[in-house]
Amino acid sequence: MNLEIFEYIEIWYNRKKRHSGLNYATIEEFNNQINYKNVA
Repeated sequence: MNLEIFEYIEIWYNRKKRHSGLNYATIEEFNNQINYKNVA
């Protein structure tokens, strides 16, 4: 049960949640912005 809760929080919730420290972007959106800037 604990593993299922951990997986839900880490894999589903945190990836979909918008973070104020990332200018209200999801972690995936933020990482894509960083990667785009490094390529350009």
